[in-house]
Amino acid sequence: MANIYKNEKKSLTNTDLTTLYTVPGNSRAIVKSILAAEDAAGSAVIKVTLVDASSNIFVVDNQVSLSANEKEQVLSEPLIMMESEILKVQASSGNADVIASVLEINREDR
Repeated sequence: MANIYKNEKKSLTNTDLTTLYTVPGNSRAIVKSILAAEDAAGSAVIKVTLVDASSNIFVVDNQVSLSANEKEQVLSEPLIMMESEILKVQASSGNADVIASVLEINREDR
């Protein structure tokens, strides 16, 4: 079993639903933090969702509102993710960067 520390980063410049992180099929993951930061001296509204292996969608945070150059931690507690689950982010307005700090627990030695 291997522990793999990662950070996953996306720059949101449009309103597309964007995959931030996908748990590999042979792993589970603990998301320690999700940091959202407005990066265009405007404002932004971010939505964070979790999609399970059966394609069910769960809202993690529906309204992360950011003022100009503001940052916010989305999670107040770690988020456990199961095999093949997907963490997605979307900016309904504005531009923002999103960074997730993840501990991936792989059942193989790699």
